[in-house]
Amino acid sequence: MIKIRRSKERGHANYGWLDTHYTFSFSDYYDPHFMGFRDLRVINEDYIEPGQGFPKHGHRDMEIITYIITGELSHRDSMGNGETIHPGEVQRMTAGTGVLHSEFSSETDKTHLLQIWILPEQNRLTPSYEQKLFSANEKQGKLRLIAARGGDDGAVHINQDVKLYASILKSGEEVSLDLAEKRHAWVQLISGSLDLNGEILDAGDGAAISDEITLKIKALENLTEFLLFDMH
Repeated sequence: MIKIRRSKERGHANYGWLDTHYTFSFSDYYDPHFMGFRDLRVINEDYIEPGQGFPKHGHRDMEIITYIITGELSHRDSMGNGETIHPGEVQRMTAGTGVLHSEFSSETDKTHLLQIWILPEQNRLTPSYEQKLFSANEKQGKLRLIAARGGDDGAVHINQDVKLYASILKSGEEVSLDLAEKRHAWVQLISGSLDLNGEILDAGDGAAISDEITLKIKALENLTEFLLFDMH
C-alpha cells in the first residue's frame, strides 16, 4: 500500500526570512491525519534567506537530521560545536536530555534544506553531534546509506531502527529495495520526477509505504533526487 502526500497539500508558512513546507503537523500547522509516519515525526522543506536563520533555541528527546540541498548553514550549539553544513553534508544531532543551538544561512546565498526529526528509541540520551559529507558521486545511480543505527557503511549514527538512504538518478535509471517483513518506508522526493511501484511522484511529494515487498524506483527526469526511509 502506497499513500501519496502531495507537495501542494503540505502545510505552508512564509515568514519573509523563511519559506517552509510541512509534511507533518509542526508549529502552527496542525492536521490530525498527518502527525508523522512510524518513527518519522518531521520533514520540513525550508528556504532560508541570506543572512537569516534560527536564533538560539532548545530541543530534547529527538534525533534531528539536516540535509542541505543548496546554500549552506552555520551551526552553533551548547555542546561546543561550531560547524558549517554544505550541500551533500548530513548533520545528525541527538537532542537527548537537552541541547541549545542556532542555525543561520550564509550572508550571500539562500539555503534550501530538509529538516528531519526522528523519534529516538529511548528518551534522555546524552546529547551528541555528527556531520558527514556524501558526495553526489556516492549517490549517483544507487541508494547510498546516509544514516542508520550503528553508523553502518560510513553513515551517521541515529538512535532508532531507521535506515535513511539518498539517491540521485538520471532519467530512466532505476533502483530497488527489498523491505523485510513488518518494515515500512517513506520516500521524499527533492527534485525531478519518479515512478514508485507505478505511482508517479513530483518534486516535494512524499509517499508512505506499508505491506510492500519490493520498492522499484525509476527516475522520469534527470537529476531526480530523493530520500528513502526504511523503518520498523
